[in-house]
Amino acid sequence: MIDRRSAILGTLAVGLSRSVEAQTPPPAQTGGRVPKLPDPTETIDLWPAGAPGAPTNLPVEVVEDRATGAGMTDRAVHGIARPRMVVFRPAKPNGSAILVMPGGGYVRIVVDREGYEIARWLADRGWTVFVLFYRLPGDGWAAGPDVALADAQRAMRLIRARAGSYGIKPDRVAAMGFSAGGHVCGDLATRFAQQTYTWIDAADRGSARPDVAALMYAVQSMTLPLAHPGSRTLLLGPSPTPALERAHSTASNVTSATPPCFLVHAEDDKSVAVDNTLAFRAAAIKAGVEVETHLFATGGHGFGLSRAVGKPAASWPMLFQEWSRAQGLG
Repeated sequence: MIDRRSAILGTLAVGLSRSVEAQTPPPAQTGGRVPKLPDPTETIDLWPAGAPGAPTNLPVEVVEDRATGAGMTDRAVHGIARPRMVVFRPAKPNGSAILVMPGGGYVRIVVDREGYEIARWLADRGWTVFVLFYRLPGDGWAAGPDVALADAQRAMRLIRARAGSYGIKPDRVAAMGFSAGGHVCGDLATRFAQQTYTWIDAADRGSARPDVAALMYAVQSMTLPLAHPGSRTLLLGPSPTPALERAHSTASNVTSATPPCFLVHAEDDKSVAVDNTLAFRAAAIKAGVEVETHLFATGGHGFGLSRAVGKPAASWPMLFQEWSRAQGLG
């Protein structure tokens, strides 16, 4: 239920004063520590001269405050006209960075539950975290179904180009996406080399390939009945051809160049069927791509960090941390 709406033309980079401690897993589920909850420190615009292929009428950025209880923070944003990254700098950088892509069904971007919460958790463990505010395909951008991927590619290249100023190593940059943001992440992991925009500066000569990718209860298939209907319609339109569906189904694009992947899904997910993750896993194995998969019997959809508390699925952040260390990150 949306309590109130306010048009925001700023960056959402600062001014986040409401605590999310009530939403943070207790010490037993976060490796014995309560995260320090650092705030974002800066914003990086992806496109210095404005995002390419803008519609005649730019979308108006709106923040939905969906919080239902005192001390809770649950905002979502739609109408992204200024794609950007919000940066969480850790107190003690571990040399690794991660690009986080929140979900929202390609209707909106779920800022807190699938962005800032996990960013704080990761920053507390030394990661330099970049939360991506990507453009939405239903807003009329010229790139169409590739518009979010274009933002993700540009974001990865900017992170690597500025690695020195953040104390990170350009060969230790991960990507993580949730739900529809998981589709953006899967697209990035499988189609990182596809040219989706005209290069604009030296940063674009760098690689957009993440060193590892974490796909959280991700939208993967665009073919019915497996596809999430809302995401499919917003990405591809109401009547996509089978060829267009295949082109944007991540499992169809896995190759041996796809980075190692970490997959998480709940088997009782009623929004995005677990078979999305299983199809991607099968494609990764067939291509010889290293893949780690964690399926939880319960958890539903959109559990992120805070909504997994008290469930077995609450273990996923620590599982990711251990896996990423084994991959040479984190």
